[in-house]
Amino acid sequence: MKLANGFYTALGTPIDDKGDLVADSLALHIEQQITEGAAGLLLMGTMGAGANLKNATFKEAVYTAVKANKKRIPLFVGAMDTSIVKVMEKINLIKGCDIDGIVLTVPFYDPVTEQEAINFYTRVADISPYPIYMYDHAIITSFKITLPMMDKLISHPNIKGMKTPDWQLIKGIERFYPDSDFECLYSGLDTFDYGRMMGIAKSLDGMFSCCPKNGKKIVDANEKGDYKAARKYLDNILKLRDTMLECDIMPSFTYCMNLLGCDGYFHYDVCSPLREEVKPILKNLMEEIGEI
Repeated sequence: MKLANGFYTALGTPIDDKGDLVADSLALHIEQQITEGAAGLLLMGTMGAGANLKNATFKEAVYTAVKANKKRIPLFVGAMDTSIVKVMEKINLIKGCDIDGIVLTVPFYDPVTEQEAINFYTRVADISPYPIYMYDHAIITSFKITLPMMDKLISHPNIKGMKTPDWQLIKGIERFYPDSDFECLYSGLDTFDYGRMMGIAKSLDGMFSCCPKNGKKIVDANEKGDYKAARKYLDNILKLRDTMLECDIMPSFTYCMNLLGCDGYFHYDVCSPLREEVKPILKNLMEEIGEI
């Protein structure tokens, strides 16, 4: 499957105080993204708290997303976990669902070696009914996917791509594997503008969840070659992201998604409630950047 250029959204996952899915909210979230021109969706990535959800919620979220998406754009599902058997347990929960791929970090509890990472991806890819997309997320896993690893992974018929913040890795893959149909999705939010000018035209991030209007404006400006305007809209997203970090990012994410009309909690259950005094700051900023 050839992926279109544009912005890909790592969706949030709305849950209630029992950890159950707020299905109508997820469906609305997906509709908002498609309306604003998202090129694809990642369900239950890092921003979507995929590793923190109950298996029942994981399963319901996939079924809900498939129904809401209606095959309009590619839909990928994060099934990150701590072992091959636990990943496959998740995949088997959704077997038969019409999704476009499974996104996986390396196991993230025990440190893995390079050979163990290769073993992990190849063994899952051997038995998964869905294509596998690697997730290069060294902050969470303490493991960095490298270009030399690709010699043993890129030729696997069921390993189709990767999400990575490493633009040098993407350009290295382009250089050393020019005939491969391996897809790279760039997740270096702070340098999306430079990535686009270097020809990296598929960007994936969770901030598009609460900034779909700015995501669309970035893509539209880039298509016109107006990189200055694209940078302006990226700066809007970065300003919101940085403010969310200052205010406690995941509860801030919940508040911003609620402002967009998507009910439920989008943060982890260990998070503290958002402080009341920061809510006007976030609301004013969402208005300033044109998201509400």
